Amino acid sequence: MLHALFNQSLLRKHRHVFIFSLCLLFAPVGQAQSNWPSQPIHIIVTFTPGGAPDTLARILSEKLQTTLGVPITVDNKPGAGGNIGADFVAKSKPDGYTLLLGTVGTQTINPFLYQNIPYNADKDFTPISFLAATPNLLVVNNQVPAKNISELIGYAKSKPGELTFGSSGSGTSIHLSGELFKVMAGVDMTHIPYKGRASSIPDLIGGRITMIFDNMPSALPLVKEGNIRAIAVTSLKRSPAAPEIPTISESGLEGFNATSWFALLGPANLPKVILDKLNVETNRVLDTPEIKERLLKLGLETNTGTPDQLNSFIKEESKKWSEVVKKSGAKAD
Repeated sequence: MLHALFNQSLLRKHRHVFIFSLCLLFAPVGQAQSNWPSQPIHIIVTFTPGGAPDTLARILSEKLQTTLGVPITVDNKPGAGGNIGADFVAKSKPDGYTLLLGTVGTQTINPFLYQNIPYNADKDFTPISFLAATPNLLVVNNQVPAKNISELIGYAKSKPGELTFGSSGSGTSIHLSGELFKVMAGVDMTHIPYKGRASSIPDLIGGRITMIFDNMPSALPLVKEGNIRAIAVTSLKRSPAAPEIPTISESGLEGFNATSWFALLGPANLPKVILDKLNVETNRVLDTPEIKERLLKLGLETNTGTPDQLNSFIKEESKKWSEVVKKSGAKAD
């Protein structure tokens, strides 16, 4: 009895010391979160410079670093259809200083295309904000006689297995757009993956590959310069950036829809205070008329929302693309 009373007295006497120790233990964490950001932020782009993901990341970082007050650098980590860069972010510390420019490929296609993907797309990331979407543009080299979808399908059927379509890597929306086209058009074509879209363009212009389902921001300038020819866009509606180009759906393959989209994500368990601030500031940048117009001219349509909305969207896209991968029989090369 006396022993118990002594212990209670001792606990009361040193309770303030215990509480003070807890405060010291957790203060640095809370203070670091409330003071975020206090050092440079890195946005990881999973493809080589020059493509739509890289362009979007650089435009976003240019404005976001002004509102957040710290430098924001864009780091390109290409390879394995985006898996290398995505895995780098998945394994990074969730402190808000390493972020991912996630794509339809890294988040919703690769998990079903690759047998040994190094990250878990469902569990290893914190969705922050949807950024923008763009249709892919089906373009061919100027030596191809086809001028529209019907002619292209006829041309492909006359040369089974001979026509080729390039991509910026296995698992990208550019790759899966081609696979979906093969299934819906009933044609046999060969996929040629490259390490980034920049490597595929010289071969397309030179006639070494037949076609590519390139992102609109990347392909449209080359079309306007006459280096390649546009056949159709992959979205259900025509793109405001090039309303004169018909959709594949309206050109004979009704229902064809394969768009590329981009979102900002962090590692799993990103603190809510950092998540909320990133979401608010990113949406603020994307909602400015200057940025919306600048991106629209490149074929990128911005869209904002909450982290929960982005999470739901990713789940819907995962269901869609898992079915496309299954039906097409596509595999990572």
